[in-house]
Amino acid sequence: MKQDAHYVNIGYQEYSSMDSHLMKMIWAVIRPERVDVVVSALKTEGFSAMTRFDVYGRGKQKGIVVAGESYDMPKTVLMLVLEAGRISEAVKIIEDSARTGAIGDGRIFVVPVEEAYTIRTGKVGM
Repeated sequence: MKQDAHYVNIGYQEYSSMDSHLMKMIWAVIRPERVDVVVSALKTEGFSAMTRFDVYGRGKQKGIVVAGESYDMPKTVLMLVLEAGRISEAVKIIEDSARTGAIGDGRIFVVPVEEAYTIRTGKVGM
């Protein structure tokens, strides 16, 4: 084991929290009206730990134009931290359940997680 790394137990194996490729974070920006469907689909497949928050922004839609003024569109962000091996499965669930086929369905971003800390206990790792 590395001397300078924190070790966390993920499943039945120990991994270093410095091995960022093992944990990844999904940021899914989706239509607010699809949130319940997406969350339900994720929970059905065992993805129950997530954070959700409402945001405003614009992409290809360029926002809403009213009387010549452009306004950002309401969206919801779902944030999940998962083992890297489960990312493809979660992304597919989000795509399939969030998709309407119209512009503005959203985006999914996947980024590495380098470290995680539990505020209450000070524990390092997931």
